[in-house]
Amino acid sequence: MPRLWDEGRASLRLAVPLIVGQLSQMLMSLTDTLMIGRVGVTELAAATFANSLIYLPMMFGIGMATAVSIRVSQARGADDPAAARAALRHGLQIAVVLGALTLLAAWALLPFLGTFRQTPEVTARAPGYLLLVAGSMIPAMAAMAVKNHADAMNRPWPAFWITFGSVLLNVAFNAIFIFGHLGAPAMGLEGAGVATVLARIVGLAGLLVWCVRSPGLRKWVPYRWFRRPRAKAVRGLLRVGLPTSLQLLAEVSAFVVATLMIGTLGEAALASHQVAISCAATVFMVPLGLSMALTVRIGEAWGAREDFRMRRILLSGWLLGAVFTLFSAAGFLAFRREIAGGFLEEPAALEVAAGLLVVAAAFQFCDSMQIIAAGVLRGLNDVKVPAWIAFGAYWGLAIPLGGWLAFVVGQGVEGVWWAITLGLTLTAILLGRRAWRRTSPEHVEHRLDDGGDDADDAEDHGGQADDAAALARGE
Repeated sequence: MPRLWDEGRASLRLAVPLIVGQLSQMLMSLTDTLMIGRVGVTELAAATFANSLIYLPMMFGIGMATAVSIRVSQARGADDPAAARAALRHGLQIAVVLGALTLLAAWALLPFLGTFRQTPEVTARAPGYLLLVAGSMIPAMAAMAVKNHADAMNRPWPAFWITFGSVLLNVAFNAIFIFGHLGAPAMGLEGAGVATVLARIVGLAGLLVWCVRSPGLRKWVPYRWFRRPRAKAVRGLLRVGLPTSLQLLAEVSAFVVATLMIGTLGEAALASHQVAISCAATVFMVPLGLSMALTVRIGEAWGAREDFRMRRILLSGWLLGAVFTLFSAAGFLAFRREIAGGFLEEPAALEVAAGLLVVAAAFQFCDSMQIIAAGVLRGLNDVKVPAWIAFGAYWGLAIPLGGWLAFVVGQGVEGVWWAITLGLTLTAILLGRRAWRRTSPEHVEHRLDDGGDDADDAEDHGGQADDAAALARGE
């Protein structure tokens, strides 16, 4: 039991800055919403429309950033700085390409925005902001890769403060460019896009400068950042990152479709759903941050071949998640009407939202257990089967069942939510069983074979001796 407590405490120390970082990103979205809302309802609707189009490619960026975290944590456990350097450099290259493709896709989509059946006013206002936010994905995705490298190196706090600083900077830039302060022109909605681009560029620059200048990271970050990518290392990251991205997309797209289904039930149902899902998503940041920490810790143990620690790390993570969800679910149950009343005044919508918070209290436990198990499996490079499990649970079960309960049985919005709860429960059972089996010492496989590009950094400086000399010079 003391060893289990030690593992839990170590996981929690790493998870806290990751949780706070996730919450700060939600704060960035909230402040953007509040400040754009002051410009006008049409502008806010156009921003919401544009951001929804960017959300899916952003999931691919998150998946690839997770691949960097997995590879670097494994390399750290194996004491292989070359593999960590290669993972960061190639992760950055992939992130920049993904960001550029997002911008290109947004530009190509402009003539077809009307097919999404938004109001003409919203469709007319969206293009400029859409292109700006799409362009901001280049530094945003690159920053994800650098931050995940820092997290995997167990250095999350400096990266958190830099990221949080960019959030605050975004607020300041919003005030300048949206409303025209400090002599800048009042650009309205497009000003919010400019602010996002600038804040994300500054955030990426700050992360890169810190990585290069941090004494503890010098041998773990590339000596030469700009060089031709190596196909083997890129394939290695893609093998981990693409299934992770698809797993995220399976869950996110299911919630998007659920929202579209609920929207056909009326404004009160959609407003209630938005309130409840916002509350649940905020609470979810805690098990999500814990899952990210477990990915790093399992990857490190995997790379160090310390198989005996893996089940303790998994169990301690489940215990931490269970304790947190016990309190958060109790809060939802005890104060559901007060929480809903903070967002809604219309009595019918308030009652529906309060009812959904009861369902949210029920699915929090399963949601926490499944994301923790998924994080552990990612640390073991086990990403393909979990992606299929997620796809089957959400698209094979939750969405069809939700439609049947909502429209055939007549349970309405609560029917959709109970179906999603069942999908989360199935995912938690299947991923939990797989994580328990894969963390058994006799089932652990060591395959740190394509996380690095061999002697790439040695080649950069003409061999290990020149590497040491370059490191001493701070190159």
